[in-house]
Amino acid sequence: MVQAVIVAAGSGTRMGPGVDKLFLPVAGRPLVAHTWQRFDRAGCIDVLVLVVREGMEPAFAELAKEYGFTKPYRLVAGGTQRQDSVWNGLLALEPECDVVAIQDGARACTPQEVIAATVQAARDFGAAVAAQRLTDTVKLSSDGAWIDGHLERSHLWAVQTPQTFRVEVIRQALAAVRARGLQVTDDTAACELTGQRVRLVESTASNPKVTTPADLSEVERLLQAMDRGD
Repeated sequence: MVQAVIVAAGSGTRMGPGVDKLFLPVAGRPLVAHTWQRFDRAGCIDVLVLVVREGMEPAFAELAKEYGFTKPYRLVAGGTQRQDSVWNGLLALEPECDVVAIQDGARACTPQEVIAATVQAARDFGAAVAAQRLTDTVKLSSDGAWIDGHLERSHLWAVQTPQTFRVEVIRQALAAVRARGLQVTDDTAACELTGQRVRLVESTASNPKVTTPADLSEVERLLQAMDRGD
């Protein structure tokens, strides 16, 4: 069984005070509803777990009704940090689940083929992540004012979600993080701690995450194009 954990418990502080970015209207529906729909329609996903802020469960249940999502789902309260929310999501997986795809709730444009490719790569290698090659020239600066050095961009990738794993792999990795009292910015960093190699799955299509208000217009354009089949 393959399950998806959609992490939708963040506060979205960079959008401004009092703004819940996941419920901002984009291309005719709340942002997180697009993300949910991607995984509801993904043939490789059997069950979904949505990790949400405590008290937001009724709002998410209403989304499922309004947009007719058909796959079984479970709502779970998030934690203090993203890694705590992911851990809560992992604890809610069905016992039969052997592969889990972890997705940012604010990343609404992930192509179906990328979801499927990360699932297959996780089966084959234990861990996989959607990623894109960097095309900009990248410089290193230790103080934010002066260039210290040049980084060879042919070796650099921007990782995204889904980040997909055999369940025992990511549970072991996050347990190690928690035991050491560490903070990680994504789930592949936990794997690095335990020595688990992570397979890159190249995403050539745009797969942005909404972080600031400036991201909304680009995501709306992409969603409209995907709905048209462009």
